[in-house]
Amino acid sequence: MSETTKPRVSARISAIAESATLAVDAKAKALKAAGRPVIGFGAGEPDFPTPEPIVKAAADACENPANHKYTPAAGLPELRQAIADKTARDSNYHVKPSQVLVTNGGKQAVYQTFATLLDPGDEVILPAPYWTTYPEAIALAGGVPVPVVADETSDYLVSVEQLEAALTDRTKILLFCSPSNPTGAVYPPDQVAAIGRWAADKGIWVVTDEIYEHLVYGGAEHVSMPVVAPEIADRCVVLNGVAKTYAMTGWRVGWMIGPQDVITAATNLQSHLSSNVANVSQRAALEAVSGPLDAVAMMREAFDRRRQTMVAMLRDIPGVTCPEPKGAFYCYPSVAALIGKDFGGVRPQSSSELAALVLERAEVAVVPGEAFGTPGYFRLSYALGDEDLKTGVQRMGDFLRTAKD
Repeated sequence: MSETTKPRVSARISAIAESATLAVDAKAKALKAAGRPVIGFGAGEPDFPTPEPIVKAAADACENPANHKYTPAAGLPELRQAIADKTARDSNYHVKPSQVLVTNGGKQAVYQTFATLLDPGDEVILPAPYWTTYPEAIALAGGVPVPVVADETSDYLVSVEQLEAALTDRTKILLFCSPSNPTGAVYPPDQVAAIGRWAADKGIWVVTDEIYEHLVYGGAEHVSMPVVAPEIADRCVVLNGVAKTYAMTGWRVGWMIGPQDVITAATNLQSHLSSNVANVSQRAALEAVSGPLDAVAMMREAFDRRRQTMVAMLRDIPGVTCPEPKGAFYCYPSVAALIGKDFGGVRPQSSSELAALVLERAEVAVVPGEAFGTPGYFRLSYALGDEDLKTGVQRMGDFLRTAKD
């Protein structure tokens, strides 16, 4: 093969799919900019501003010359200590600051964890529906995602028996996410403990994403797996960040917590990949994790109200089945009964085609289930204003009610 005929982009990177959630959000914003009254349920982003004390801490940090220079790749020492303290306070999980690595948002924490733990061909058990980034990060690190599907009949919770059936001699990691993106499912404490004990017994790792830890509703309870199943702690990496809890998606601060050897190795990777996270963002995160949770409680109350409104409205649409989410800020209704129906001469053959039709005809943007490994569903975020939420779901419902056989 001559130099001129070689692919311009590597096969490894060419295989990565665009983030479906960000793509839907971008399309909705583009249509709004063109003058169309699109309401977007795509992005998982709180509609609240970052709390003022956090913003002030960042503004003050800008004026300190110490923040204009490189700092340790693993994170500011005081931030790593504060994250360890916050983890003990919020989860009752006690770790050393040296077990914390500060990353450029949760996505970098996800990728670096898989890159640190996986060798080519290692398998990762991946409960589905799953967040769109997980399989891409696994594949980019050389691993093989092995989806285990749960549906609305089990409230999107996978069982130990399902995990056991997916286990092979190539399995190295179980990815666990509770509260879940995209379903809002929250595993009960006894089920978290049972899954942790199962993983420890099988000698596999658990990567547990706790980014939505504070967003649980009603009687649901979030627990950290290494707390309720301490036998997994030496083979567990906890992922978290400030984005969802503190309305700081744009500040890009996440972290990994894990065994010392894994964190050291991941820090070495980050030292070449990105060096330290922006110091101003780290100072803002320090204020966030060290401060009270008053603003979080206010946001959670609003999300809970919107959650109940959205669930009630979705359940009122013929052909839509919507379990009640217990956490995060998403509903994940099944629209399988509407696929193939006649919508004014058009018969969508997938949830992706139906979502495109909803955007065109009802001017409402949702993310189809194909993005999360389970066709036949929509994901709708209720992290938007109450009136937009009601108007958007009503518009979508009015359109879906036009379905004919």
